[in-house]
Amino acid sequence: MFRIILFLATNMAILVLLGIVMSFLGVDSRSTSGLLVMAAVFGMGGSFISLAMSKWIAKKSTGARVIETPTNPTEQWLVSTVRRMAEKAEIGMPEVAIYDSPDINAFATGMKKHSALVAVSTGLLQNMNKDEVEAVLGHEITHVACGDMVTLSLVQGVLNTFVIFFSRMAANVISSVISSDDEEGGLGFFGYMAVTIVLELVLGLFAAIIVMWFSRKREFTADKGAAFLTSKDKMVGALRRLQAHHEPSHLPDQVAAFGIRSKTGGLTGLFRSHPPLEARIEALQKL
Repeated sequence: MFRIILFLATNMAILVLLGIVMSFLGVDSRSTSGLLVMAAVFGMGGSFISLAMSKWIAKKSTGARVIETPTNPTEQWLVSTVRRMAEKAEIGMPEVAIYDSPDINAFATGMKKHSALVAVSTGLLQNMNKDEVEAVLGHEITHVACGDMVTLSLVQGVLNTFVIFFSRMAANVISSVISSDDEEGGLGFFGYMAVTIVLELVLGLFAAIIVMWFSRKREFTADKGAAFLTSKDKMVGALRRLQAHHEPSHLPDQVAAFGIRSKTGGLTGLFRSHPPLEARIEALQKL
């Protein structure tokens, strides 16, 4: 219920803010070109603002503690392993962090591949051996090296733009049709907002399917990268270890897409951010 209220409030705010900003800039949002500019500003802008804040959000949402100076052999090994892999992948040294969670997981995020964040859970360190942890780190380093965070944000931003644009274009058409048969002059503000929100929900589902498809594809690539940075056997071993633990992932939604594993469940496979572990293991064994 909270998310629905937040979604409605956000749409109301966007509608009002769009009108104010476009009027201030002298852009006619009623024209096709003006509407496209408006949609791009908010569609792409929102996505990349989230990316720019991703490290801060990840640290706050998980309580991750960045290792400034290693205080024990495990932290020393973790930092040195990430450094070695970052050099091999030809990226800058990421921040290395540990967050307290029984969940066996890790994630990478950040706007730039030369200043990213790689974090692992205490559950991962406690339940995996060093070979398996090394493979997981290789998986996350590959995400950074491939610029997956930026690419995923770009895909999301483009889709956001089209969702905003086409929902409002369709709402404009509906309002015009009604106004031609109705002396009151169309949908009115609240009617226009309601139609726009419904259309955004429908188009947003299709956009989510595309984003999740891309997310699943990049997981296979990250697994292959981990096999290159470590070995195929180590990566397969790490995935099998994840298979043995059936507990769902507890990563916050803000960083769940960048974890080594995703939350289980969902209506269909179309809305999963990660492929099934069986499929990932099979793909690695075919290398």
